[in-house]
Amino acid sequence: MKRIYLDNAATTPVDERVLKEMLPYFCEKFGNPSAVYTEAHEAKFAIEAARLQVAKAINADPKDVYFTSGGSESDNWALKGVAFKNRAKGNHIITTAIEHHAILHTCEFLEKEGFDITYLPVDDQGLISLDDLKAAIRDDTILVSVMFANNEIGTIEPIEAIANVVKEKGIIFHSDAVQALGNIPIDVKKLNVDMMSFSSHKIYGPKGVGALYIRKGVPIEPLIHGGAQERRRRASTENVAGIVGFGKAAEIASEELEDNMAHLKALRDALIKGVLGKIPQVRLNGHPVKRLPGNANFCFDYIEGESILLSLDLIGVAGSSGSACTSGSLDPSHVLLAIGLPAGVAHGSLRLTIGRHTTMDEIHYVVDNLVEIIERLRKMSPIDAQSPIDDAVYHH
Repeated sequence: MKRIYLDNAATTPVDERVLKEMLPYFCEKFGNPSAVYTEAHEAKFAIEAARLQVAKAINADPKDVYFTSGGSESDNWALKGVAFKNRAKGNHIITTAIEHHAILHTCEFLEKEGFDITYLPVDDQGLISLDDLKAAIRDDTILVSVMFANNEIGTIEPIEAIANVVKEKGIIFHSDAVQALGNIPIDVKKLNVDMMSFSSHKIYGPKGVGALYIRKGVPIEPLIHGGAQERRRRASTENVAGIVGFGKAAEIASEELEDNMAHLKALRDALIKGVLGKIPQVRLNGHPVKRLPGNANFCFDYIEGESILLSLDLIGVAGSSGSACTSGSLDPSHVLLAIGLPAGVAHGSLRLTIGRHTTMDEIHYVVDNLVEIIERLRKMSPIDAQSPIDDAVYHH
């Protein structure tokens, strides 16, 4: 059975062009970049070349790009590093209720360390209010962190407008852009951000490598102590092959961005139109326009998302019910609860995320089979389909 992969927000396959660049750095060019001999120089030059590739993809100064083990480390470093470095100035941090758990769990940790965290609410489409942000800022606010694009519902936040509000107050601004890189344009200078997190495996690069953009002059403590790597800000022998792969993946993503966006949007729109047009009592989650080009997130009345996923898997389709980092949890998505969905409805969610290899034929196959799957599961559901689950949340 041919497999159809529609969970590209969770991870992507390594591009063959990326793998080709990486291979020499496993065996032939294996030197430790911190040494002084020829093999070390080869590795060091490769890292700096990759740093330039990532920097070009986000219009940053290469010296402001620091390699990490992935998006979660980058998020942890941004929040903890700024919090502890700037504690004498204040202990208040602002974030949102729909952040990735790499942000939310870090904030929970910081609360235990005495920091005060404000979690901004979002509207029913996942957007924060600039008025809410302005009202939340205090004299002791030292950091604001708002994700660029949500990993579950795909909503894109107005990052430039948010940055302008934050920077006007002289506060450090961080954005988790793990889902944005390779899917929408990113210009850190135009956006006026201080820090931004990225991950390689979301853009057809290898797992276990990411980056944190830190604008020059931002006061931040290292998260990992040890050696003098990454200009003494991030210790640990560099993952040379991974960094090389990330650099190549970022270069490809940047060069092919417009074509990729057009491809993803066409397939996403066909998927959304098909599902909303052929299946009753279904809701599209997230903003209808301000959303990632490859993201479609639905809630189906009277069914649990896990049943849909298992049924899709049996016919060769891989999807998800939310973030890959919470796939083992029985709790409803915190993102769907934050946009106002009741727990019973949120349990019926399905996230399908399109990739560069997805075809229109595959989208049609998924839509046609979803119609049959939803109808069958609803007939089996113990919930009375004649009585509405909740206050008219379905309005497509």
